[in-house]
Amino acid sequence: MRIVHTIAELRQALAGTTGCTFVPTMGNLHEGHLALVRQAKERGGPVVASIFVNRLQFAPHEDFERYPRTLERDCELLRGVGCNLVFAPDEAELYPRAQTYRVEPDPALADLLEGHFRPGFFTGVCTVVLKLFSCVQPRAAVFGKKDYQQWLVVREMVRQFALPIEIIGAETTRAGDGLALSSRNGYLGATERAEAVALAQELRGIATAIAAGARDWEALEAGAMRTLQQRGWQPDYVAIRRQGDLGAPRAGAPLVALAAARLGATRLIDNLEIGAV
Repeated sequence: MRIVHTIAELRQALAGTTGCTFVPTMGNLHEGHLALVRQAKERGGPVVASIFVNRLQFAPHEDFERYPRTLERDCELLRGVGCNLVFAPDEAELYPRAQTYRVEPDPALADLLEGHFRPGFFTGVCTVVLKLFSCVQPRAAVFGKKDYQQWLVVREMVRQFALPIEIIGAETTRAGDGLALSSRNGYLGATERAEAVALAQELRGIATAIAAGARDWEALEAGAMRTLQQRGWQPDYVAIRRQGDLGAPRAGAPLVALAAARLGATRLIDNLEIGAV
Protein backbone atom coordinates (compact mmCIF):
# COMPACT_ATOMS: atom_id res chain seq x y z
CA MET A 1 0.00 0.00 0.00
CA ARG A 2 1.30 3.43 -0.95
CA ILE A 3 0.72 6.59 1.13
CA VAL A 4 0.83 9.97 -0.62
CA HIS A 5 0.38 13.46 0.75
CA THR A 6 0.22 15.70 -2.33
CA ILE A 7 -2.10 15.93 -5.32
CA ALA A 8 0.88 15.59 -7.65
CA GLU A 9 1.94 12.33 -5.95
CA LEU A 10 -1.63 11.08 -6.07
CA ARG A 11 -1.97 11.71 -9.78
CA GLN A 12 1.40 10.13 -10.48
CA ALA A 13 0.41 7.04 -8.47
CA LEU A 14 -2.86 6.71 -10.39
CA ALA A 15 -1.41 7.38 -13.84
CA GLY A 16 -2.32 4.62 -16.24
CA THR A 17 -5.06 3.10 -14.11
CA THR A 18 -8.46 2.44 -15.67
CA GLY A 19 -10.38 3.87 -12.74
CA CYS A 20 -10.45 3.30 -9.03
CA THR A 21 -13.02 2.99 -6.27
CA PHE A 22 -12.74 5.74 -3.69
CA VAL A 23 -13.50 5.76 0.04
CA PRO A 24 -13.29 9.27 1.52
CA THR A 25 -12.81 9.44 5.31
CA MET A 26 -11.78 11.86 8.05
CA GLY A 27 -9.61 9.20 9.66
CA ASN A 28 -9.87 7.85 13.21
CA LEU A 29 -11.00 4.69 11.47
CA HIS A 30 -13.19 1.93 12.87
CA GLU A 31 -14.72 -1.27 11.54
CA GLY A 32 -17.39 0.68 9.70
CA HIS A 33 -14.78 2.42 7.56
CA LEU A 34 -13.00 -0.87 6.92
CA ALA A 35 -16.28 -2.39 5.74
CA LEU A 36 -16.48 0.38 3.13
CA VAL A 37 -12.99 -0.53 1.89
CA ARG A 38 -13.90 -4.23 1.76
CA GLN A 39 -16.97 -3.39 -0.31
CA ALA A 40 -14.84 -1.27 -2.61
CA LYS A 41 -12.38 -4.17 -3.02
CA GLU A 42 -15.19 -6.41 -4.26
CA ARG A 43 -15.50 -4.25 -7.37
CA GLY A 44 -12.00 -5.04 -8.57
CA GLY A 45 -9.43 -2.46 -9.51
CA PRO A 46 -7.45 -0.23 -7.17
CA VAL A 47 -9.01 1.18 -3.99
CA VAL A 48 -8.07 4.67 -2.85
CA ALA A 49 -8.93 5.96 0.62
CA SER A 50 -8.50 9.56 1.70
CA ILE A 51 -7.86 10.79 5.22
CA PHE A 52 -8.60 14.46 5.71
CA VAL A 53 -10.34 16.31 8.54
CA ASN A 54 -12.29 18.93 6.62
CA ARG A 55 -12.51 22.25 8.44
CA LEU A 56 -15.25 23.50 6.09
CA GLN A 57 -17.88 21.13 7.51
CA PHE A 58 -17.33 22.07 11.16
CA ALA A 59 -19.09 25.00 12.79
CA PRO A 60 -16.93 27.21 15.07
CA HIS A 61 -18.36 25.58 18.23
CA GLU A 62 -17.88 22.00 16.98
CA ASP A 63 -15.03 19.55 17.51
CA PHE A 64 -12.65 20.28 14.62
CA GLU A 65 -9.62 20.91 16.85
CA ARG A 66 -10.15 17.87 19.05
CA TYR A 67 -11.25 15.45 16.33
CA PRO A 68 -8.76 12.57 16.66
CA ARG A 69 -5.93 12.45 14.14
CA THR A 70 -4.59 8.88 14.07
CA LEU A 71 -2.89 8.62 10.70
CA GLU A 72 -0.32 5.92 11.50
CA ARG A 73 -2.94 3.62 13.04
CA ASP A 74 -5.39 4.36 10.23
CA CYS A 75 -2.85 3.40 7.59
CA GLU A 76 -2.11 0.10 9.33
CA LEU A 77 -5.83 -0.71 9.40
CA LEU A 78 -6.21 0.17 5.72
CA ARG A 79 -3.20 -1.93 4.82
CA GLY A 80 -4.81 -4.86 6.63
CA VAL A 81 -7.94 -4.78 4.46
CA GLY A 82 -6.11 -4.44 1.16
CA CYS A 83 -6.39 -0.72 0.41
CA ASN A 84 -4.03 0.14 -2.42
CA LEU A 85 -3.45 3.86 -1.97
CA VAL A 86 -3.99 6.37 0.86
CA PHE A 87 -4.26 10.06 0.08
CA ALA A 88 -3.56 12.01 3.27
CA PRO A 89 -3.10 15.68 2.40
CA ASP A 90 -2.61 18.39 4.96
CA GLU A 91 -4.82 21.45 4.95
CA ALA A 92 -2.36 23.58 3.01
CA GLU A 93 -2.25 20.99 0.23
CA LEU A 94 -6.00 20.69 -0.27
CA TYR A 95 -6.75 24.36 0.49
CA PRO A 96 -3.61 26.25 -0.59
CA ARG A 97 -5.67 29.45 -0.57
CA ALA A 98 -8.99 30.32 1.01
CA GLN A 99 -11.70 28.11 -0.51
CA THR A 100 -13.98 30.93 -1.62
CA TYR A 101 -15.62 28.80 -4.32
CA ARG A 102 -18.13 26.54 -2.57
CA VAL A 103 -20.73 23.98 -3.63
CA GLU A 104 -24.19 24.97 -2.38
CA PRO A 105 -26.49 21.91 -2.35
CA ASP A 106 -30.23 22.15 -2.94
CA PRO A 107 -31.82 23.53 0.26
CA ALA A 108 -34.83 21.24 -0.26
CA LEU A 109 -32.58 18.30 0.63
CA ALA A 110 -29.67 19.88 2.49
CA ASP A 111 -31.31 22.43 4.80
CA LEU A 112 -33.50 20.03 6.78
CA LEU A 113 -32.58 17.61 9.60
CA GLU A 114 -28.77 17.68 9.81
CA GLY A 115 -28.60 20.80 7.65
CA HIS A 116 -31.07 22.59 9.92
CA PHE A 117 -29.11 21.87 13.09
CA ARG A 118 -25.68 22.24 11.45
CA PRO A 119 -26.03 25.19 9.04
CA GLY A 120 -23.43 25.09 6.28
CA PHE A 121 -22.48 21.48 7.02
CA PHE A 122 -23.47 20.09 3.64
CA THR A 123 -21.85 23.01 1.81
CA GLY A 124 -18.59 21.99 3.49
CA VAL A 125 -19.17 18.32 2.69
CA CYS A 126 -20.02 18.90 -0.97
CA THR A 127 -17.11 21.29 -1.48
CA VAL A 128 -14.50 18.89 -0.14
CA VAL A 129 -16.04 15.83 -1.80
CA LEU A 130 -16.13 17.54 -5.20
CA LYS A 131 -12.50 18.61 -4.72
CA LEU A 132 -11.47 15.09 -3.71
CA PHE A 133 -13.33 13.68 -6.72
CA SER A 134 -11.38 16.08 -8.92
CA CYS A 135 -8.10 14.89 -7.37
CA VAL A 136 -8.82 11.14 -7.40
CA GLN A 137 -11.10 10.90 -10.46
CA PRO A 138 -12.68 7.63 -9.34
CA ARG A 139 -15.14 5.52 -11.29
CA ALA A 140 -17.06 4.81 -8.06
CA ALA A 141 -17.13 6.02 -4.47
CA VAL A 142 -18.48 4.30 -1.36
CA PHE A 143 -20.32 6.25 1.33
CA GLY A 144 -21.73 4.79 4.54
CA LYS A 145 -25.50 5.01 4.91
CA LYS A 146 -25.05 5.72 8.62
CA ASP A 147 -24.69 9.31 7.37
CA TYR A 148 -27.88 8.86 5.39
CA GLN A 149 -28.58 12.46 4.42
CA GLN A 150 -24.95 12.99 3.44
CA TRP A 151 -25.15 9.98 1.11
CA LEU A 152 -28.28 11.42 -0.55
CA VAL A 153 -26.78 14.91 -0.86
CA VAL A 154 -23.56 13.63 -2.46
CA ARG A 155 -25.50 11.32 -4.79
CA GLU A 156 -27.64 14.22 -5.99
CA MET A 157 -24.58 16.45 -6.44
CA VAL A 158 -23.02 13.82 -8.70
CA ARG A 159 -26.24 13.53 -10.71
CA GLN A 160 -26.63 17.29 -11.19
CA PHE A 161 -23.01 17.82 -12.21
CA ALA A 162 -23.12 14.74 -14.49
CA LEU A 163 -19.99 13.32 -12.88
CA PRO A 164 -19.02 9.88 -14.24
CA ILE A 165 -18.94 8.41 -10.73
CA GLU A 166 -21.17 5.71 -9.28
CA ILE A 167 -22.14 6.55 -5.69
CA ILE A 168 -22.51 3.38 -3.63
CA GLY A 169 -24.37 3.38 -0.32
CA ALA A 170 -22.96 0.89 2.18
CA GLU A 171 -25.10 -0.45 5.01
CA THR A 172 -24.42 0.77 8.54
CA THR A 173 -21.97 -1.31 10.58
CA ARG A 174 -23.13 -1.84 14.16
CA ALA A 175 -21.66 -3.07 17.42
CA GLY A 176 -23.06 -6.24 18.91
CA ASP A 177 -25.64 -4.32 20.94
CA GLY A 178 -26.86 -2.39 17.89
CA LEU A 179 -25.03 0.92 18.28
CA ALA A 180 -24.03 2.39 14.92
CA LEU A 181 -20.25 2.59 14.73
CA SER A 182 -18.95 6.16 14.66
CA SER A 183 -15.62 7.84 15.27
CA ARG A 184 -17.37 10.03 17.85
CA ASN A 185 -18.33 6.97 19.92
CA GLY A 186 -14.82 7.27 21.31
CA TYR A 187 -15.90 10.40 23.17
CA LEU A 188 -18.38 8.37 25.26
CA GLY A 189 -17.61 7.34 28.84
CA ALA A 190 -18.49 3.82 29.98
CA THR A 191 -21.91 4.76 31.33
CA GLU A 192 -22.71 6.83 28.24
CA ARG A 193 -21.59 3.99 25.98
CA ALA A 194 -24.02 1.62 27.68
CA GLU A 195 -26.83 4.16 27.23
CA ALA A 196 -25.94 5.05 23.63
CA VAL A 197 -27.71 2.01 22.20
CA ALA A 198 -31.04 3.63 23.16
CA LEU A 199 -30.92 5.73 19.98
CA ALA A 200 -31.01 2.63 17.77
CA GLN A 201 -33.63 1.06 20.03
CA GLU A 202 -35.97 4.01 19.51
CA LEU A 203 -35.62 3.70 15.74
CA ARG A 204 -36.36 -0.02 15.92
CA GLY A 205 -39.40 0.77 18.05
CA ILE A 206 -40.69 3.13 15.34
CA ALA A 207 -40.16 0.47 12.69
CA THR A 208 -42.03 -2.11 14.79
CA ALA A 209 -44.94 0.28 15.34
CA ILE A 210 -45.19 1.06 11.62
CA ALA A 211 -45.10 -2.64 10.77
CA ALA A 212 -48.00 -3.10 13.20
CA GLY A 213 -50.04 -0.44 11.38
CA ALA A 214 -49.18 2.86 13.08
CA ARG A 215 -49.44 5.81 10.70
CA ASP A 216 -49.48 8.86 12.99
CA TRP A 217 -45.97 9.95 12.05
CA GLU A 218 -45.88 12.97 14.34
CA ALA A 219 -46.97 10.90 17.34
CA LEU A 220 -44.28 8.31 16.65
CA GLU A 221 -41.62 10.99 16.33
CA ALA A 222 -42.78 12.84 19.44
CA GLY A 223 -42.92 9.64 21.47
CA ALA A 224 -39.33 8.75 20.60
CA MET A 225 -38.16 12.31 21.36
CA ARG A 226 -39.91 12.20 24.72
CA THR A 227 -38.39 8.84 25.65
CA LEU A 228 -34.90 10.05 24.81
CA GLN A 229 -35.39 13.21 26.85
CA GLN A 230 -36.60 11.17 29.82
CA ARG A 231 -33.43 9.06 29.57
CA GLY A 232 -31.24 12.17 29.74
CA TRP A 233 -30.60 12.77 26.04
CA GLN A 234 -30.92 16.11 24.26
CA PRO A 235 -32.49 15.13 20.92
CA ASP A 236 -32.31 17.43 17.91
CA TYR A 237 -34.77 15.41 15.86
CA VAL A 238 -36.45 12.09 15.31
CA ALA A 239 -38.01 12.06 11.85
CA ILE A 240 -39.81 9.63 9.57
CA ARG A 241 -39.19 10.50 5.93
CA ARG A 242 -39.17 9.07 2.43
CA GLN A 243 -35.95 7.28 1.57
CA GLY A 244 -35.36 8.91 -1.80
CA ASP A 245 -35.57 12.60 -0.94
CA LEU A 246 -36.34 12.88 2.81
CA GLY A 247 -39.77 14.28 2.01
CA ALA A 248 -42.84 13.68 4.15
CA PRO A 249 -44.11 10.07 4.22
CA ARG A 250 -46.73 9.02 1.69
CA ALA A 251 -48.47 5.77 0.81
CA GLY A 252 -46.32 3.34 -1.16
CA ALA A 253 -43.03 5.16 -0.60
CA PRO A 254 -40.14 3.41 1.18
CA LEU A 255 -39.45 5.12 4.49
CA VAL A 256 -36.48 5.80 6.73
CA ALA A 257 -36.45 6.86 10.38
CA LEU A 258 -33.62 9.23 11.28
CA ALA A 259 -32.45 10.63 14.61
CA ALA A 260 -29.80 12.90 16.05
CA ALA A 261 -29.33 13.48 19.75
CA ARG A 262 -26.70 14.60 22.21
CA LEU A 263 -25.70 12.28 25.03
CA GLY A 264 -23.61 14.29 27.44
CA ALA A 265 -21.14 16.20 25.27
CA THR A 266 -21.36 13.77 22.32
CA ARG A 267 -23.76 14.15 19.42
CA LEU A 268 -24.78 10.87 17.78
CA ILE A 269 -26.82 10.17 14.65
CA ASP A 270 -28.50 7.02 13.37
CA ASN A 271 -31.16 5.87 10.93
CA LEU A 272 -33.12 2.79 9.97
CA GLU A 273 -34.65 2.05 6.59
CA ILE A 274 -38.19 0.78 7.02
CA GLY A 275 -39.47 0.09 3.52
CA ALA A 276 -42.76 0.92 1.81
CA VAL A 277 -46.02 1.12 3.79
